[in-house]
Amino acid sequence: MGIARRMLVTSVVAAEALLLTACGAAAPEQRMAEVDRQAVGLDDHPDAVAALRSSAYRLGAEMLAVKPEANQVTSPVSALAALAMLRVGAQTTTADELDSVLGFPAEHRDAAMNALLAEWAQHDGDPGTVDDEEPPEEPLLHLANGLFVAEDLELADGFLEPLAQHYGVGVYPVDYSSSSALEAMNAWVNQHTGGRIEEVPIKPSQDTVLNIINTVYFAAAWANPFDPTSTVEGTFTTGDGPVQADLMHTTLRIQYAAGDGWQGIDLPYNNGFVMRLVLPEEGRPPAMDQAALADIDATFDEAPETMVDLTLPSWDHAYDLDLKKMLISMGLDEAMGLTPDYTGMGADLFVEGVAQAANITVAEKGTVASAVTQISMQESGAPETDVEIVFDRPFLYQILHEETGMPMFLGTVMDPTVGEG
Repeated sequence: MGIARRMLVTSVVAAEALLLTACGAAAPEQRMAEVDRQAVGLDDHPDAVAALRSSAYRLGAEMLAVKPEANQVTSPVSALAALAMLRVGAQTTTADELDSVLGFPAEHRDAAMNALLAEWAQHDGDPGTVDDEEPPEEPLLHLANGLFVAEDLELADGFLEPLAQHYGVGVYPVDYSSSSALEAMNAWVNQHTGGRIEEVPIKPSQDTVLNIINTVYFAAAWANPFDPTSTVEGTFTTGDGPVQADLMHTTLRIQYAAGDGWQGIDLPYNNGFVMRLVLPEEGRPPAMDQAALADIDATFDEAPETMVDLTLPSWDHAYDLDLKKMLISMGLDEAMGLTPDYTGMGADLFVEGVAQAANITVAEKGTVASAVTQISMQESGAPETDVEIVFDRPFLYQILHEETGMPMFLGTVMDPTVGEG
C-alpha cells in the first residue's frame, strides 16, 4: 500500500452494497470523506508504532485479567483500532485520559496506525472464500473499520477526514429507530468475519446515534501441519482436574524459549505469522499481566531454534467480553462516563457500551480466528529432539505478526474441551 488511495471509490461502495444485500440486510449507503488515504511506512514513525504495540499488550493483559479462569480469546489489535478511532474525536481532558491510561503515543498516533494497517493489508483477502477445515497456505489477515451513524447526526470533517486518511473507515448512515440499523451492522460484521461472527455484541437502543466497529479475521495453515493420524485422546489437567482431550503431536525444528517459571515455542504459519505458545510450570497459572508478556516477548527475541517434540491440544473457543467495565477499571472514568469531551466528532456524545466478541479454531491443518470490537455511543516431530513440551495444562497463546510484533490475537486455554469462555 505505498500508493495513496482515493477514498470515494464507486466500485468498492457497490461491492459492499451487494455483499450486505446478499447477507439479507438492506445495504446502507457508504459515505467517505473526499480525501486521499495517506501513505505511511513503519519506519516513518517508529516510536509511535512501538508505543501502539505496548498499548496493544496493555489492553491484552487487561482483557485476560477479566476472567482468568476461563478459556479466553481476545484481539488486542481490534480493541486498539476501535479505541484509536474513538480517540480521534476526543478533546481536552478526555483526550488526555485516553492517552495516559492506554499509553497512546504523544505524536503521530493516527499515522502510526495507518502504517500498521497498511503493513497488515499486504495479507488482505476475502474471509468468505475460506474453508475453516482447510485454512489457506498463504495467511489471510483482513481488518475492517466501519462507522454506523444515525442519519440525522452531523459529524465534523475534523473527525471524518483523519478516519479516512489513516483508517480507511466506511461511513454508513442508518436509522436507529428501526431494526434496519442492527440488520446492517450484523450483515457488515458477518461479511468481514467470513460468517464466524454473525451479530454485533451490542444491540443498538432507540437512543444510539453512533457505532464504531472494527473486525479482525485471520486464517492460515501451519507451515508444518500436524499429521491427523498422530492425534490421540489424552489427559489435559485443568484447574478442576483431568479431562480427556484430542492431543496433536509432531516433531520439528522451531524457536524455543524459556524463562522464570515458563517455557514456550513459536509455531510458524507460512509467510510472517506465528502462534506463540507459553506453558507455565506445573501449578502456576498462564502468564497474563503486561510485565510478564513483555518479558516473554523480550526472551523470544533472543531465542534459538531447536528440535522440539510437541504435543498440543486442538481447541475451538468463543468468548465475549464487556470492555467498558474493564476500561473504567483501568482508569478511563471520564472517557467512559456520562460527561466526556468528544466534541471533536461534532456532537455531544458519550459511550453507552464497549464490547468484543471473538472466536478461534485450532486444529491439525491450521488456525481460523475472528473478532469484532464495538463502541456504541449515544448523543449527550521422530528425529532426536532437544526439548519435549506437552501442553497438557492451562497455557497462554498469541498470534503475532512477525514484522511488527503486534498481537493480533491473545488468549488462554484453560480447558480445550469446553467451547465457550
